[in-house]
Amino acid sequence: MIDLGRTAEAWRRCDVVVRDSPFGLLVAVASLLPGLHDKGTQVGDLPARPLDAVALVAIALECLPLAVRRRWPAVCLALVSAGFVLDQLRGYHLFASNVLPVALISAGAHLERFRRAAVVLLSLAYVPLALALDRLGADERVEGYVVFYLALALTWGIGARLRSARAAEEERRRHVAEATRAAERTRIARELHDVVTHHVTAMVVQAEAARYLTAVPERLDATLNAVTDTGRRAIADLRHMLDLLKADHDPDGLPSAADLHTLVERTRRAGQPVEFAEEGSRAESAGSAEFVTYRVVQEALTNALKHAHGSPTAVQVRYGEKEISVVVSTHGTGSRAAAPGGSGRGLAGLRERVDALGGEFSAGRQAGGAFVVRARVPAGGPA
Repeated sequence: MIDLGRTAEAWRRCDVVVRDSPFGLLVAVASLLPGLHDKGTQVGDLPARPLDAVALVAIALECLPLAVRRRWPAVCLALVSAGFVLDQLRGYHLFASNVLPVALISAGAHLERFRRAAVVLLSLAYVPLALALDRLGADERVEGYVVFYLALALTWGIGARLRSARAAEEERRRHVAEATRAAERTRIARELHDVVTHHVTAMVVQAEAARYLTAVPERLDATLNAVTDTGRRAIADLRHMLDLLKADHDPDGLPSAADLHTLVERTRRAGQPVEFAEEGSRAESAGSAEFVTYRVVQEALTNALKHAHGSPTAVQVRYGEKEISVVVSTHGTGSRAAAPGGSGRGLAGLRERVDALGGEFSAGRQAGGAFVVRARVPAGGPA
């Protein structure tokens, strides 16, 4: 049995000249059939002449160059035009003469250089052809020659239109590719920010605190252990994030709302007093809502460590049927001695994440002085 799919794929991998050859060969064979004699294009209506050796040359000139109509469109058009002129002047009216529009369309669509020169040369060459046919006794009137010329011009215009459409499609694909790359770079930068900033902030705060615990060996040892654990966790999260960049990654490995308890506990070990409360029940399938919820809480706790270390922080997560609500509030300014500088990229990234799911996000200082991060994340969206 012939595998048609595999055969078609092998054919598409062939060189363009090979793929364009069968059409010209088929027309050449058809031109030799007795039933198709005198079935070609006629300009001038000269009396028909039987086939001879010169007719075979005309067939070859008109058909064989079609194999290179996309590789070398100018060469193809020149040879086919020469064969067409020979055909008309000799009065063969070969079936092969019908392929001139194919050569014109191909040249209009694929010719990259000297396009105007080609149009001018073809137009100038048409005038001597008409005069020669008239001298040979053609019955065609001037109107007939004009109509045929306009038909050829329209054929060229079709090829030029195809070329413009192809160029527009290539430009559109280029823009789509650039937008896709930009979106992917943004996504990678966002993930790096979320993973690295949280862990590094915790490590900086813990290391700064360890400077004041040299007189208390027990607490110093516990703090250094916490720094080590945080560093190992950062390495593990980075490895996991790199795995996500692979095409065959497992989306089930993403952090979710189920990991919030671990996140809160790590923040507490970094020296931030955090109260954590959950309401409602997590849905069996919340799409990417739980992942975004985790990132919102993570970024809010990171900012609390950076800008209000030691200040009370409250995390409230409420699971509804159609959405997950998150409120993270930090009271006071705390100690900022150990806080690394922020770029503002984290909150902007959170807003983009939440907006992508059709939710709402806000972050700012309230009247009482507390900094509050709020998010409403629709549940059940696509992962």
